[in-house]
Amino acid sequence: MRIIITGGSGMIGRALVANLAADGHAVIVLSRRPEDRRTRLPASVQVEPWDGKTAAGWGPLADGADAIVNLAGHSIGGEGFPPPRWTPALKQRILHSRIEAGNAVVEAVRAASQKPRMLLQMSGIDYYGPGDNATPFTESSPAGSSFLAGVVVAWEKATEAVEALGVRRVVARTGPVLSMEGGAFPRLLIPFRLFAGGPLGNGRQPFSWIHIEDQVRAMRFLIENEQARGIYNLTAPHPLTNGELAKIVGRVMGRPSFVPAPAFALRLALGEVSTLVLDGQRVLPQRLLEAGFTFQYPDAELAVRALLGRQQ
Repeated sequence: MRIIITGGSGMIGRALVANLAADGHAVIVLSRRPEDRRTRLPASVQVEPWDGKTAAGWGPLADGADAIVNLAGHSIGGEGFPPPRWTPALKQRILHSRIEAGNAVVEAVRAASQKPRMLLQMSGIDYYGPGDNATPFTESSPAGSSFLAGVVVAWEKATEAVEALGVRRVVARTGPVLSMEGGAFPRLLIPFRLFAGGPLGNGRQPFSWIHIEDQVRAMRFLIENEQARGIYNLTAPHPLTNGELAKIVGRVMGRPSFVPAPAFALRLALGEVSTLVLDGQRVLPQRLLEAGFTFQYPDAELAVRALLGRQQ
């Protein structure tokens, strides 16, 4: 297959690119800083410059492509610690980066004489807004009203037009990805390494997660399964609470897991970004399971042990 990936240098993108390249597929990564990305990607991967806003320069590559994977968007939580506060300017950048990338993909597809066979549009379970443990969300649940829900709705809508052009489109609403190569998980481990780990806030907020290997496997499944269309939740089948996750991490690491981080202190330190750790949603991968996908890491303790290199 020949696959074009926007946002291919992020945590999920790097894992997907490496997986596809290892299987001998022709992978093209679009990057705003191609000279910086070549050292982070397999040598066989073609890296092309783009401005993140238009199809200028790379658009003809979409002609006859087997798939386009649109992962592009400014990071919501940042990479450092603590994460940057959501200023009005940063919130606009988070939103517009996703809309502009989606518009660029549609522009390329519209201009292609031979349309790409499919588009995998990245999304997030923040679509549903904050929820509780009593009411699980499935793909048919309505959108929430939070800032992040609005961002995700706009992100999905940005590439909706390719469907009218005859392109199969899949939207992957992903939960927090457990990986040692980026994202929130390495940051979550910091207090445990200092013997000060525990739940965030009251620990009762739902936490729907997915192991990085299952994330990549699910994305491959949706790309390659020609029957797959529409919305799919990419989360493990057994969500848990933040407090339960803390107990698992503490048990696997052999560290205490009873020292809570008070909600008021997190709100004071992080501002509105604290919603990423104090709120959550219980999300089920209903359509993914119905399509026949099997998880390698359905259980959170199994996933954490695999990531930390510890066996039961």
